[in-house]
Amino acid sequence: MGVYHVRVSTGSSLCAGSNNPVQLWLVGQHGEAALGTRLWPSRGKETEFKVDVSQYLGPLLFVKMRKRHLLQDDAWFCNWVSVQGPGASGGEFRFPCYRWVAGDGVVTLAEGTGCTLVGDLQGLFKKHRAEELEERRKLYRWGNWKDGLILNVAAAGISDLPLDERFLEDKMIDFETSLAKGLAELAIKDSLNILACWKELDDFSRIFWCGQSKLAEKVREFWKEDAFFGYQFLNGANPMLLRRSSQLPARLVFPPGMEELQAQLEKELQGGTLFEADFSLLDGIKANVILCSQQHLAAPLVMLRLQPDGQLLPMVIQLQLPCTESPTPPLFLPTDPPMVWLLAKCWVRSSDFQVHELNSHLLRGHLMAEVIAVATMRCLPSIHPIFKLLIPHLRYTMEINVRARTGLVSDMGVFDQVVSSGGGGHVELLRRAGANLTYRSFCPPDDLADRGLLGVKSSFYAHDALRLWEIISCYVQGIVSLHYKTDEAVKEDLELQSWCREITEIGLQGAQDQGFPISLQSRDQLCHFVTMCIFTCTGQHSSVHMGQLDWYSWVPNAPCTMRKPPPTTKDATLETVMATLPNVHQASLQMSITWQLGRRQPVMVALGQHEEEYFGGPEPKAVLNKFRKELAALDKEIEIRNAKLDLPYEYLRPSLVENSVAI
Repeated sequence: MGVYHVRVSTGSSLCAGSNNPVQLWLVGQHGEAALGTRLWPSRGKETEFKVDVSQYLGPLLFVKMRKRHLLQDDAWFCNWVSVQGPGASGGEFRFPCYRWVAGDGVVTLAEGTGCTLVGDLQGLFKKHRAEELEERRKLYRWGNWKDGLILNVAAAGISDLPLDERFLEDKMIDFETSLAKGLAELAIKDSLNILACWKELDDFSRIFWCGQSKLAEKVREFWKEDAFFGYQFLNGANPMLLRRSSQLPARLVFPPGMEELQAQLEKELQGGTLFEADFSLLDGIKANVILCSQQHLAAPLVMLRLQPDGQLLPMVIQLQLPCTESPTPPLFLPTDPPMVWLLAKCWVRSSDFQVHELNSHLLRGHLMAEVIAVATMRCLPSIHPIFKLLIPHLRYTMEINVRARTGLVSDMGVFDQVVSSGGGGHVELLRRAGANLTYRSFCPPDDLADRGLLGVKSSFYAHDALRLWEIISCYVQGIVSLHYKTDEAVKEDLELQSWCREITEIGLQGAQDQGFPISLQSRDQLCHFVTMCIFTCTGQHSSVHMGQLDWYSWVPNAPCTMRKPPPTTKDATLETVMATLPNVHQASLQMSITWQLGRRQPVMVALGQHEEEYFGGPEPKAVLNKFRKELAALDKEIEIRNAKLDLPYEYLRPSLVENSVAI
């Protein structure tokens, strides 16, 4: 009993307020009280009032809310409710919400202190947890976009998504506006070049305008250089394929007269400076047919040597795997005629485009993050500390992925229209890549060790990924240590175990054979798994997303499709190269989509900078503040390093890494 001071915060998005009145109840350990005051929530405002409660409530556990409407349901976005009392000497309790309140049902908010199932010794939140998860499992159902792929949220379109997974107005307006701008630019470029007959590589400059980055300008200038070609495997849009060679690949068959090349490769191998990029994943994938015109794919192998100065230079390119029914595929060399060597490199870059966009970006970034998001919503109640830790890193992921499935990789989507792996090949590639997802490959310390990239000083991706992983890991350990004092507490948390199992067995379709855990047996194992989740949704996605505008805007450097078959002889000319590269419309559409999705997003939250406060109490805030300080220190380190580089590497710079997979 006594006077309580109540504050209610409404979101700042355009439609966050509501014309519907809201009723509140306070629920304590010893009683419940309806508050007579009705709220009329206003956008971006805090409503506060005092109320005298006659009965004794005890420590506050919940705030219950009910929004009533007569004619029209006007959804309300509630940030949080704060209750201080009873009396001036009473403590303050924060009840985080950060979601839409729609309909006229009762919404129950638990007090913000994170609480595990094991930690709820008196069972005060047991019923609430069960009811919340039961409701969530109805809202968040698993779907299967294509057979043989990891699962996704069940939603045929964005209107099928739960309201809390939809873009807020600022994000939606920016996304739709940029899409319209991109389509308008595409129409202009098409119309200006409709009768053009491109004969020179520089003719691609006719569509190289509007919104290009400084690095994209350098790509246009230097893309033919071998050092520039090799650099992209280390620090380009797709740094996930390169590995140090432990032996010469079995597929590398040397035709007669190539003994000197073989000796050179053996020498580099013995010195530990031989690297490879193998695109065997593309072997046998059916190529697209665009407007009755057959497109083409290759499955290249590139062997590269690491120079003492850190440059990575290509030594040989094989465009197809050997086949018993066919002659030995030719090996293309830097000493070949310039157009022959350039065409071979274009084939590699086009293959990298396919593998990057489908495997490294879509599958390992977007779809993996969606599995984590759906499992989290289905298995962890909002009071759970791991839910509170993860939820800022899951924002907008489901909507951007639904948009991808209905626009980019859908039937007659962008891939079908202009990408050589479209028309069904892209789905087969996703199936193949999904069968090879390993837990270690999602954890940079393991992945970089397995690929032999530890200690490669010119791999700025490797350096920054390790540093960012370490910082995220410390953050996760800080939160976990507040809520799990022993390994037994981890083992006994049934919600946590259910979440882990849901990711591995259901979302990833039985990935325990690829090293993913089906249970968490210690605090260290929990920290490693959660760090993997957060890094995947932030740094890893950023590292394969942000480079698109830089490296793919100049189309010859990353052709989305190839219109002629891979060469089997060494007689290519400029005419051959131009006939193979994308045509005007294909190149224009590649540039438009690259700009829309690859540009720096005006509506974004940088890693660790979310405004939402899901945790109550000072200890989690201290952990978050330490996380932010360490991110700022890394950001400064990268800024200082980049100032000395001709090609700054910024894709893992914390101030530019988005807090979730939101684009």
